[in-house]
Amino acid sequence: MLISQRNDAVLSAHDTVYRGLRTRIMHGEIAPGSAMTLRGIGKEFDVSMTPAREAVRRLVAEGAFSMSSSGRVSTPELSSERIEELAALRALIEVELASRALPRAHMALIERLQSINGQIADVISNRDAVGYIRSNLEFHRTLYLRAQAPAMLAMAETVWLQLGPTMRALYGRLRRTEPPHFHKLIISALKAGDEPGLRLAVRSDVTQGLKLLTT
Repeated sequence: MLISQRNDAVLSAHDTVYRGLRTRIMHGEIAPGSAMTLRGIGKEFDVSMTPAREAVRRLVAEGAFSMSSSGRVSTPELSSERIEELAALRALIEVELASRALPRAHMALIERLQSINGQIADVISNRDAVGYIRSNLEFHRTLYLRAQAPAMLAMAETVWLQLGPTMRALYGRLRRTEPPHFHKLIISALKAGDEPGLRLAVRSDVTQGLKLLTT
C-alpha cells in the first residue's frame, strides 16, 4: 500500500512538472535555445529529481526539449528547414481539422471565435507576446475541437509545442497591431459554409507568419 501511494505521488509530481513545462513552452514563455538543468527544474516545481527527469524525458520525446548526457536541458533553436517542415505539417493537419469541423460549426462556436479574436486584439494592444500566442492557439483549438478527431488534434498540439519558442521570436518580427487578418476570413467561411474558403484561410493563417523566419 505504501509503495503504491509513493508511486502515485511520483506520477502526480511528474504530471505537474510535465504540464507546467509543456504549457510554458507551447505559449512561448521559454525562448529558443534556453538552457536549464534537471536540478533547477526540480527546485522550481519543488519536486525531486525523479519526476523532473521523467517530465523532461517526455518532452524530449515530443521534440520540445533536447537533453545532453550531462543533464543539460534546452529548447531547440529550429533551422529554416525545420520551420518549413513544421509549417507544412500545420497546413496539412489543421486544414483537415477545420474541414472536419465545418459541418459541426454552429453560431455559438462562431460567436466564441469572435470573442477570442477580441481577446487577441486586447493582448496585441498591450504588446503581450505570451498572451497573443495563448489566445491564438485557443482560437485554433476551439475550432478544431469541433472536428471530433482527438488523434489529429493531439498531432497538431505536438507541432505547436515544438514551435512554441519559435513563435515567440516570430511575434517580435511581426509587430502586430491588430488580430490576424486570416482569422476574420476563417470566421466568414464558417458562417458561409464555404469549405474551400475555410481551407485556404486556415492554410494561409498557419503558414504566412512562419515564412518570415525562413527568409
